Amino acid sequence: MADNQINTKDFIIGTLVGSFVGAATALLLAPKSGKELRGDLNDGAVQVRNRASELAGAAQEKGEELKDKAYSATSDLTKKAVDATSDFSKTVADKSQELTENVKQKTADLKDTVDDKLNNAQDKAEDLKDTAEDKLDDVKDKASDVKDNVSDKIEDVKKEAGDKKAEAEETATKKAAEVKKETKKAANEVKKEANKKS
Repeated sequence: MADNQINTKDFIIGTLVGSFVGAATALLLAPKSGKELRGDLNDGAVQVRNRASELAGAAQEKGEELKDKAYSATSDLTKKAVDATSDFSKTVADKSQELTENVKQKTADLKDTVDDKLNNAQDKAEDLKDTAEDKLDDVKDKASDVKDNVSDKIEDVKKEAGDKKAEAEETATKKAAEVKKETKKAANEVKKEANKKS
């Protein structure tokens, strides 16, 4: 993309310089009176100014195009981030539910085993209940941590997308301003040369 911008800049400068040199050469080599030569120089300056305006318009269109591309890229990044977050949240919820079901199933199985054994039945049931509650708390804590991490990642992706959008808009604006400045400078040089000749 940088090569394309450099090539566009070089093309604009080359076009302006080539137009000026060609017009000046044609005017200086043609045998004409001073009044006709001044008229031709003024016509040449007008043509160069018109060409510079056309090139400035083209540069502005290119800047708008770059801005649109940056906005599109930002929208795509945001959509991907939202999709990834949604998938991740669903996976976390599924795993959390699966772990909860596993804990409940194991607790039920162990309780049945404990109920079958008359000796130490109450102690074992209490131990298993405490273990199940601890595991459930652990699962809830892990799910909360995962949720916090997902929220942080969403914010990071949104910030990065906003930064890229702002950077792309700033680059497009700067490039358009540079081209406009160079075009204006070239037109001023042509006018100076035309004024010198007249």
